[in-house]
Amino acid sequence: MARKKIETCAFCGRKGNEVEVLIPSAIDPEVFMCSDCADALHDILQEYRGTMKQAAGKKGADIETGMESIPKPREIKEYLDQYVIGQDSAKRYLSVAVYNHYKRLQQPGDDDVDIEKSNIVLVGPTGTGKTLLAKTIARLLKVPFTIVDATVLTQAGYVGEDIESLLTRLLQVADYNVEKAQKGIVFIDEIDKIARKGDNPSITRDVSGEGVQQGLLKLLEGSVVNVPPQGGRKHPEQRMIPVDTKNILFICGGAFDGIERKIAQRLNTHAVGYTTDASRRINSDSYLNYVAPQDLKSFGLIPEIIGRLPILTHLEPLDREALRRVLTEPKNAITRQYEKLFAMDGVKLTFAPEALDTIVDKAIEYKLGARGLRAIVETVMIDAMFDLPSKDEKEFTVSAPYVMEKLRESHYELNSQAATDAP
Repeated sequence: MARKKIETCAFCGRKGNEVEVLIPSAIDPEVFMCSDCADALHDILQEYRGTMKQAAGKKGADIETGMESIPKPREIKEYLDQYVIGQDSAKRYLSVAVYNHYKRLQQPGDDDVDIEKSNIVLVGPTGTGKTLLAKTIARLLKVPFTIVDATVLTQAGYVGEDIESLLTRLLQVADYNVEKAQKGIVFIDEIDKIARKGDNPSITRDVSGEGVQQGLLKLLEGSVVNVPPQGGRKHPEQRMIPVDTKNILFICGGAFDGIERKIAQRLNTHAVGYTTDASRRINSDSYLNYVAPQDLKSFGLIPEIIGRLPILTHLEPLDREALRRVLTEPKNAITRQYEKLFAMDGVKLTFAPEALDTIVDKAIEYKLGARGLRAIVETVMIDAMFDLPSKDEKEFTVSAPYVMEKLRESHYELNSQAATDAP
């Protein structure tokens, strides 16, 4: 009697009763592959395909950042004009800085002339568009871009985020591709919140002021920093990732509330008497036009960090005309957003010109800049957004009396009048 042949896996040699299933070959019915080997081959293929995809993406990124695809400064500014009203000076500085950053990345390594990066600091009141400029330019760029907040940073050893966490965010945007992250751009918002609290240098540890500025020095200038991929204090056992910040462009923005007084004090020292030429040339309505590095030092930034932010520009407070344009002109204008929301419910929303003028007047009165426009429109529209989806109305017009009525109901006008009457 012939002995029955035992079926085994042609790869690992395991028998049929030792595995979940044996898969027969389509060519030779006596050749089998077990389910364990099939799973192992699947994992190997997945890893191989992921590596090839990453390499192809890296090659594509290199092609993308070629000189022929770099947007020119004028093109960058024209793109910003579609979303941000006014601030031409800041747009020009940003456009040139980003363009030069692209060109630095194309510089051959053996070049005798080493082009250094020009980090930027933007000074402007709240609601003038500093963060909006950063978010808008991020849509256009073909390098990793991240926006981080300086208010959460603390000196090492305190509760808060390490300074290296700025680069952790950049790594996350670049899918932990270190080479790609080392060519990115970081926008540090609220840089003024880490100003030195006193005029004298600190002789003790400063939780979130001068100590954080000292820690930022090595990032801004360019050095190899060990970055925790998941945050340093929560996972101290993790392996650090070395990141070279030499080619990372840093853009800093801050309101620097009260810096106008520092500028005014400095300008007054140059004018002796009552009718000098200098005093006539100075526009007291916009002291930010005259902002200089020494004003940042007086505000509380240390000289070392000011030296690593060589480009200083400002954003103008938005006047009435600019605020009126902010309501209607940008692609993502506030009124367009609400028109889209109502259109989803089949309602045609219209803002009367007089209503827009009233909203702008109240934003100027409350001194909240462009953010004040959103707060006022939200307050005015909340009742309509609550009621209209349940009604059969197909059109709705926001008038000036309607705006005033809703502001009074929400006590905006009461608060404003009380602030006006206060001694």
